[in-house]
Amino acid sequence: MLIPVLIVITAVAAGWSLVAGRLERRHVRAPLVLVLAGVVTGLFTHSEFAVALNSDIAQRVAEIILAVLLFVDATELRGGRLFGRDPGAAARVLLVAMPLSLGATVLLGGMLLPDLPVAALLLIACVIIPTDFAPAEIVVRDRRIPVRVRSVLNVESGYNDGIVSPLFLFALVLAGSTTEKRTPLEALATTVPFAVKALVAGALIGALLAWLMNLAQRANWMTAQSGRITVLVVPLLVYTSTTAMHGNGFVASFVAGVAFRYVRQAPQRHGSVVTARPETGGSEFQLIEDTSALMTMVMWFFFGNAVVLTFVVGLDWSVLVLCAAALTVLRMGPVLLSLVGSRLGRRERLMVAALGPRGTTSIVFGLLAFNALPDGPAANSALDAMVVVVLGSILLHGGGSLAIAHVLRGKPGSRREPMPADTPSG
Repeated sequence: MLIPVLIVITAVAAGWSLVAGRLERRHVRAPLVLVLAGVVTGLFTHSEFAVALNSDIAQRVAEIILAVLLFVDATELRGGRLFGRDPGAAARVLLVAMPLSLGATVLLGGMLLPDLPVAALLLIACVIIPTDFAPAEIVVRDRRIPVRVRSVLNVESGYNDGIVSPLFLFALVLAGSTTEKRTPLEALATTVPFAVKALVAGALIGALLAWLMNLAQRANWMTAQSGRITVLVVPLLVYTSTTAMHGNGFVASFVAGVAFRYVRQAPQRHGSVVTARPETGGSEFQLIEDTSALMTMVMWFFFGNAVVLTFVVGLDWSVLVLCAAALTVLRMGPVLLSLVGSRLGRRERLMVAALGPRGTTSIVFGLLAFNALPDGPAANSALDAMVVVVLGSILLHGGGSLAIAHVLRGKPGSRREPMPADTPSG
């Protein structure tokens, strides 16, 4: 089954690439094309693709893709600004609003899906809460949206998956995955050493490779191509090394990205003169950005297969209600509450709260949960929630930025400014 899957994915990716410029001018982007291809393929071979989705190969592919995406997200913020142009607002959204949204989702899920254990509900919350702008990239490109809003949204989408991943793995261990169930203390005893190893390995490997690149660059030993290859190798080396040490490869990849960016861009002191490190965001990151884009296309194809599988098997109305709430009140309430007293104006706060699309992060977490959990209601609900929240986000957020920008046009705080170079694209 692997060969037909690869043929379809590569053929569709090649076809889209040949006409990408023409399609994107009409706001038709790669995720939509790959989802449609996945749906069409799944309609004819849904039983075979169900086996492919719930396999060790699919799980390993999803894990590698998530590791690379986490590293790319962590390296996106440039110029030494860990939390963008408005670090206070970004920190509030990440460290206050997101935990509140996760907790509220678990509580509502307990009422709507009473048969599921708390661990499964926490897994579902980790799937449907983190934001990602892959299906609504126009949001962070539209200069009619205030620059501070775009900065906060970019920081959130870049960091939330890295923050959620250890909680996701804790819930997975607590749920028992495909083995025996564990108590919260047993799950914590398993995940904490994993996280500690990840923090150490990610920081050391990411900083070491960045420092070695600095030395090689000063000695003129590297080529442009070898620099791009080194950047691509970093998350793969970090993830595989950390998992070999029985650590959390996802956390390690994210931490490695932060350490790599910091060391690679650290200023150099020559005597009493401080010179800035050359910008590392251009050609040096081009290969890994293109690779992550291709990996994202693969995930959107499998998402199309999951859509078919979900609707063929049947969808629980409780999952629909939970996902609808996650996209609206469970997002907007905590964000608005966390931003009380921030520098953002009232309209800007509403925009940050309203613009929370779900995309690749939800797909990867959803597929991992579906593969790791034992067959049954918990695994099916995790897959259903992933499908519903991403489809709902495409409908809700796809063109929502245009209407919001029209409302805010000419209002205070809605200056048209260029896209800040220090914010990621989601």
